[in-house]
Amino acid sequence: MPSSSYFSRLVDRSLLSKSPTLSRIVHAQIVKVGFIPNTYWGNRCLQLYFKSGSVVDALQLFDDIPDKNTISWNVCLKGLLKNGYFNYALEVFDEMPERDVVSWNTVISGLDFCGFPEYGMRVFLDMKSLVVRPSEFTFSILASLVSCVGHGEQIHGNAICSGVSKSNLVVWNSVMDMYRRLGFFEYALSVFLTMEERDVISWNCLILCCSDSGNKEVALDQVGLMMEMGNGPDEYTVSTVLSICSDLRDLCKGKQAIALCIKMGFFGNSVVLGAAIDMFSKCKRLDDSVKLFRELEKWDSVLCNSMIGSYSWHGFGEDALRLFIVAMRQRIRPDKFTFSSVLSSMNAVMLDHGAQVHSLVIKLGCDQDTAVATSLMEMYFKTGLVDSAMRVFPTTDAKDLIFWNTVIMGLARNIRAAESLAVFNQLLMNRVLKPDRVTLLGILVACCYAGFVNQGIQIFSSMEKTHGVNPGNEHYASLIELLCRAGMINEAKDIAENIPFEPASDIWEPILYASLDLGDTRLAETVAKTMLKSEPNSSFPYLVLIKIYEMTLRWENSVKVRYAMNEQKMKSSQGSSKIGIKSSVYSFEAGQLQIHGGHETYTVLDLLSWDFDDQLHNSFH
Repeated sequence: MPSSSYFSRLVDRSLLSKSPTLSRIVHAQIVKVGFIPNTYWGNRCLQLYFKSGSVVDALQLFDDIPDKNTISWNVCLKGLLKNGYFNYALEVFDEMPERDVVSWNTVISGLDFCGFPEYGMRVFLDMKSLVVRPSEFTFSILASLVSCVGHGEQIHGNAICSGVSKSNLVVWNSVMDMYRRLGFFEYALSVFLTMEERDVISWNCLILCCSDSGNKEVALDQVGLMMEMGNGPDEYTVSTVLSICSDLRDLCKGKQAIALCIKMGFFGNSVVLGAAIDMFSKCKRLDDSVKLFRELEKWDSVLCNSMIGSYSWHGFGEDALRLFIVAMRQRIRPDKFTFSSVLSSMNAVMLDHGAQVHSLVIKLGCDQDTAVATSLMEMYFKTGLVDSAMRVFPTTDAKDLIFWNTVIMGLARNIRAAESLAVFNQLLMNRVLKPDRVTLLGILVACCYAGFVNQGIQIFSSMEKTHGVNPGNEHYASLIELLCRAGMINEAKDIAENIPFEPASDIWEPILYASLDLGDTRLAETVAKTMLKSEPNSSFPYLVLIKIYEMTLRWENSVKVRYAMNEQKMKSSQGSSKIGIKSSVYSFEAGQLQIHGGHETYTVLDLLSWDFDDQLHNSFH
């Protein structure tokens, strides 16, 4: 007869397989040898059934266990919660003859798992009222699910009052990360400084705190300090460092981080490789990103997402879509990050492909994700399909501020100002999210395009007082353009001259265009010279001055400006356009035709031109 150690190994292997059929076979064998009346083996089989998702079998077995102990109840409770049987799990919890700290921890973590994290604190308070002493895992679980600093401070205080040792890494790492996640970086730092022991998780959290608070250079310094203190970095550390280098656009330090990865043997990790691809891309070395990606022996979703995101970030939508298709053919299942990147890269001539990707999003159940819904709306707004974009709006439940901003700005740029203002008012009525500088810019753009002068001035005036947002260069630029479009050029000029910071050249552009339209060459000349002072490398003011001098017959001044422009080695920006033909996208630029068979195309165009000239010549004779 097989020994108990044999069945123990068999159960362990079956837990890894998660097969319902195998679970029933193992259970049958244990029953056959007469082990099942034993509570221990009943609990082990319960684990098997819940792990494989066979909840009905598990409940039937649970009823058959003659002498249930607290472990039996806890296994049943945890299994029901993990399989989504929330209400039934609470009934089991109420029926438990005896609850230990594991039971309470299971319910608190189960609430978070089932999407009810806000009830975790209530359960914790009930637990305290029944004088159940919390364990270190209780505080760790609570710290991971709180959403406001008030509850966080209660957890922190309770941990101290419960006598949790300052060397307890599980609790204090969790509390530190809780404060970081809530944006209270000084609190997180104070926890770090009071810890008697620190591990790599503690240091990783400190590095993230510095980075999230905007002190990215300081975050990189902590890596060196961490190594001096005897804590070696792990894969998460180096991937975070690479992400920080991406944000800083610091290629030199990024390469140093990659060298450290290779030295420590982390460069085979997908997350690290993905961060390296992203770092090269953000540092304007897309060729290096592509080279690194092509040298990989095996792709996965993380790596493909990084490369697709890199193509999208650089505006190479066709390449992003092509890689997306290749990854699908290699059975790499796209996730919400994949869809978000691909949809963001779509342009007007790729709309058919965008509709197909949208269908796939719905098929795979990713349409409810906020980031994917935002990218979908962005794609439709960008291609002018406002109604298609707005059909996504009511179907998205968890709307974050980026989502609202995308809707407001999308409607504004498609000259649907009234709808943009209505969505803005809807956001204000929610009172959950507060408008930021992007939100207010979207409203100003809407007012500008629609000519809503009074509303635009009112919004601009209320930015600091009502919404706590200081107007930036982009807000002033939108207000000035609004005034110029309304013919209020003197008011716009007064505002531009009294901006409390050094304005960028785009502040003056609307005034320059307005003065040219009015034929006021003196004002246009003054504004163009002002623009040259703020942005001397821009070709636009040079071209305007040349035009003004030629219009007013000041040829010598025109020659001087042309000479200065040549000295700066400037070229006027070339126009370009794209066209989609069947499954391909072709790009046209001034003086260049970038399609296969371009010479033949030019020949045909020349023939058509000659034929047109002949017909025109004959029509006059």
